[in-house]
Amino acid sequence: MNDFRDELVFEAVEKELMRQRENIELIASENLVSKQIMELAGSVFTNKYAEGYPGKRYYGGCENMDTVESLAKERLCELFGSEYANVQPHSGAQANTAVYLAVLKNGDRVLGMSLADGGHLTHGHPLNFSGMNYEFESYGVDRDTETIDYEAFKEKVLAFKPKLIVAGASAYSREIDFKKMREAADEVGAMLMVDIAHIAALVATGYHQSPVPYADFVTSTTHKTLRGPRGGVIMCKQKYAAAIDKAVFPGMQGGPLMHIIAAKAACFGEALKPSFKEYVKNVVLNAKALENSLKAEGFRLVSDGTDNHLLLIDVNASCGISGKKAERLLDEIHITVNKNAIPFDTEKPFKASGIRVGSPAMTTRGFTEEDFIEIGKIIAYRLKSEETEEVKAECIRRVKALTDKYPLYEGLTYL
Repeated sequence: MNDFRDELVFEAVEKELMRQRENIELIASENLVSKQIMELAGSVFTNKYAEGYPGKRYYGGCENMDTVESLAKERLCELFGSEYANVQPHSGAQANTAVYLAVLKNGDRVLGMSLADGGHLTHGHPLNFSGMNYEFESYGVDRDTETIDYEAFKEKVLAFKPKLIVAGASAYSREIDFKKMREAADEVGAMLMVDIAHIAALVATGYHQSPVPYADFVTSTTHKTLRGPRGGVIMCKQKYAAAIDKAVFPGMQGGPLMHIIAAKAACFGEALKPSFKEYVKNVVLNAKALENSLKAEGFRLVSDGTDNHLLLIDVNASCGISGKKAERLLDEIHITVNKNAIPFDTEKPFKASGIRVGSPAMTTRGFTEEDFIEIGKIIAYRLKSEETEEVKAECIRRVKALTDKYPLYEGLTYL
């Protein structure tokens, strides 16, 4: 075996480990996985090709692959109460792609949530394959409430008559009523697909209405609130199982990433334990604590708050700065967020008027409601004060006081 060790790569990985240890990670789509998930994602399963499905592989030597993939599928169905599951998609985007490939033809009508209102690129953005290949119409949020108006949504469904409706979002902080969406879909005989990438853990533990009883298809990533490896999954009614499997392989991709599927199986196993429900409860409580802290500091929050794990902060209205600048200012004091457009934004997306923040990663690390209140105060002090070295140094000190309380991956090193 080649014993060459690429020190340049490992140096970068070590620096990233240190960054994660020293930073407060508030990006709502990120989390911190267990050591067993990291171990499995780097296991010997990475050496094996396993095109096909359990019991129907195109390569020999797949008996252990079959065991793990079957386990992942069984656990995922148990976790969500789904009739069928496919765990092979490499990402959430590919999971969505597979559903479209399974049930749509080019040019078919699809209704999806606008990216500008909190949706996702794969829900019909014109620069994305979804918007290029299908006739997408968008729905969004009410200008006054900044939440979904289900009567307006139903009217759009009746007027557009889509073949498929896509629900779910990447930057929407309120609970979504999938039952009402199913009722609207039934009015025109449309199928319903729900992308729960962000809220998957909340759905699995009862902190958000489940789409599984109402949707024909449910897609998700595994690396956000589910706290697993980077990847995607599809759940569906049994009648769609063969079409979904065919769309994933050979329709969309070849060999599955078996090392990642092994880590997915462990992720679902962790999520089935009582401790995971307690974790999600704390995710929701911590997001609410951050909401209250930011409101007390005078920030305007999109839709006035949150029902889930994330918040959209209008920093333009609150501080007179862009989301891009707010992201930079916070990054300099070791708080990681992402700039984000807000509904009816007048700024360009790369500048944006808002930032998106979330509680999953730091809740995993052990942060409490009291800690999230302090985070809100630090954010306010940084964004509402003059850009001085004194302010910066004080913020860094306060961030370090928080991160020092909760060591991350103790004993781990790459150098």
